[in-house]
Amino acid sequence: MKRLRKKIKRIKKANLSKVIKNRKLPILTLDSRWHEIFPEEEKTSEIKDLERKLNELLAKQGKLVNEIKDYKKIKKNLMNEIVANMDTNSGPTSKQREKKLDRNKQYILEINKKIDDEMEELSRLPYQIKEINEELLVESISICYDRISKQMVEINEISDWIKKAREELKIKILQKQDMENKNTLIYSYMHDILGAELMERFDENHKIE
Repeated sequence: MKRLRKKIKRIKKANLSKVIKNRKLPILTLDSRWHEIFPEEEKTSEIKDLERKLNELLAKQGKLVNEIKDYKKIKKNLMNEIVANMDTNSGPTSKQREKKLDRNKQYILEINKKIDDEMEELSRLPYQIKEINEELLVESISICYDRISKQMVEINEISDWIKKAREELKIKILQKQDMENKNTLIYSYMHDILGAELMERFDENHKIE
């Protein structure tokens, strides 16, 4: 029975994956509503694992973007130095300038390689982020429907309890009214027989307000 439930769950998840495939979705870990539905104490191990993977990919994406920007700034500065030192006049500093030019050119080649490598890695990340985000959504939806189903059972139980409580309350209200009417009738009868003065004494004796 347990294996059957797991199999049904896998089939449902597979169907969900097909439905949401290639749809424009928000990044769940950046969505405040997702965090409201999945507070830390209610996250399953699967949710936590997928959340961690997604956040790591997002952090990597941000890091690569910043690194590429930094490399481009360094490259620009090196290019400016090359232009500033392109002096063909001979002199005691000409050899130093040539060395610096060669060194800067080598740096630029290395930076270009790093930029190309990181741009290639960066181009793959959106697909990886999309894939993990979809997995997290499928897992989240599956858990949400489980919660809804369980809560529907509890809601029905509470509704039945409320219905019974209302019926009991109606009975208690009628009983209360009936007893109050009887007390009024008894008190009125004794008041007519004994009169106000004696009733006051009896009331004080029996502590009746």
